[in-house]
Amino acid sequence: MKKSILLLCFFAVVAAGCRNDGDADIDTDIIHNPNSAQGYDSKERMPVISFEKNMHDFGNLTAGENISYSFKFTNTGNADLVISSCEATCGCTVADYPREKIAPGASGYVTVSFRSAGKAGQQLQEVTVVSNAQPSRTKLRIQAKVR
Repeated sequence: MKKSILLLCFFAVVAAGCRNDGDADIDTDIIHNPNSAQGYDSKERMPVISFEKNMHDFGNLTAGENISYSFKFTNTGNADLVISSCEATCGCTVADYPREKIAPGASGYVTVSFRSAGKAGQQLQEVTVVSNAQPSRTKLRIQAKVR
C-alpha cells in the first residue's frame, strides 16, 4: 500500500513539473476566423502567411546528426500576423518561431530542427504552424535519408 501511495505521489510531482506554463505559446483567443457556412468576407482585414517553400530535403544524413532549416515567410495580408504555436509530429523535430506580431509586408522565419539519433532510412517530418491567418494551419515538411 505504501509503495502505491509513493508511486502515486511521484507521478503527481512529475506531472506538475511537466505542465505547460503558457510562456511558449501565444493565447489562441486572438485568432479570428471570418469563414462561415455562407463563405468568406473578403472585406475583412486578415493576415496571410506565405512561405517561400513548405518542403525541404536535407538529402543523406549520418545517424546522430542534428540539422535545421529556416522556412522564410511573409505576411502578405492586410493585418498583423500572430503565430500561436508550431506542432511537430515527432519529438525528434522542434520548431522555433517569432513570438511577436508580424506586420503586413514583413517577413520572418520558422526554424525546424531535426535530431536523427535513433533514426534510420527515409524520414519525413511535419510541423504544423498555427496562426491567425487563413487558413489557420500551415504544414511545413522536412525529409532526409538517415544512414
